[in-house]
Amino acid sequence: MISDRIKFPTGFWTGVQQVGITPHDVARQAGLPLTIITESAVNTAQYFKIWQAYSDLVGDTAIAMIKLATAFETGQYPPTVLATYHARDYRDALNRMARYKQLCPPERLQITEEGESCTIELEWMRSGQSGPPVLVGTTLAFLLELGRRGTGQPLTARSVEFSQSMGDVKALEAFFGCPIRMGATSNRLTLHRRDLNRTFISYNQELLEILTPVLDQTLDAQRGSSISAMVKWILKRGQTGERLYIRTVANELGMSDRTLQRRLTEEGTTFKQLITQARHEQAREYLANPKLDIKEVAFLVGYEDQNSFYRAFRLWEGDSPSNWRAEYLESNPPS
Repeated sequence: MISDRIKFPTGFWTGVQQVGITPHDVARQAGLPLTIITESAVNTAQYFKIWQAYSDLVGDTAIAMIKLATAFETGQYPPTVLATYHARDYRDALNRMARYKQLCPPERLQITEEGESCTIELEWMRSGQSGPPVLVGTTLAFLLELGRRGTGQPLTARSVEFSQSMGDVKALEAFFGCPIRMGATSNRLTLHRRDLNRTFISYNQELLEILTPVLDQTLDAQRGSSISAMVKWILKRGQTGERLYIRTVANELGMSDRTLQRRLTEEGTTFKQLITQARHEQAREYLANPKLDIKEVAFLVGYEDQNSFYRAFRLWEGDSPSNWRAEYLESNPPS
């Protein structure tokens, strides 16, 4: 299992700026170095400090969570959230969110449908762990905002419960459109079950066919026990033009780069070999989809230069990407 490292979405900082707060101010308020803004991953304590600092700067938990949940532009969504925004309907979106949230600890979602209600409860990966109120609130608020954006309808909740004080109750009731309860035993959002059948106007089958297999495979790899599998999962998740160094990956795994090198050697591989394997495997996966342009495939597997991708692919397969795709599609015609 991956240790105490959380990939912090760059879109968070964009959202913070959109509500009028600079990332530097958040870092200073949190008592963290300014370099934290460009870190690819942070530990749980830092993650919570950043959220709390943002809330403190806004001044009210409720206002902070509502602002961020509504300011976050769909263009800034990471792949895990894009796979929910472009789902077939609200139920599909929520189930995808619960599944892919496992790729982004420390929160997890438990969904229960019963009678006329659908209840989504926020839990923590580690027992005894409890994040700041603004993180809890933003997570639940975003689930409703997701439904509103996806369906294009002003959906409301049946009820919302929080275990801690969340600030301006009237603002929360206006946002969720229902009664708000504080001091509950858990944090949960209860929706009208009938809303789950609403189709998403943002439904994009082609994009889902690209994202779903990759996300499912990275989730399966994350659950793997070997260091090599975890490194490859991180590398695949961090592709699309972003070059990952061994120190960055080691930090995310909570170890030194020297320790990571030793562990990989014990498993009979190297960091460089895993980068090559990750790119090769993803290239084949993406090329198998005829809807993706080869230039897009090159970018998705981490090559800014298309010619470099062509040279690498010839070394892997002894053929050009276009020829490989043609032969693959001839043997495996799209259904």
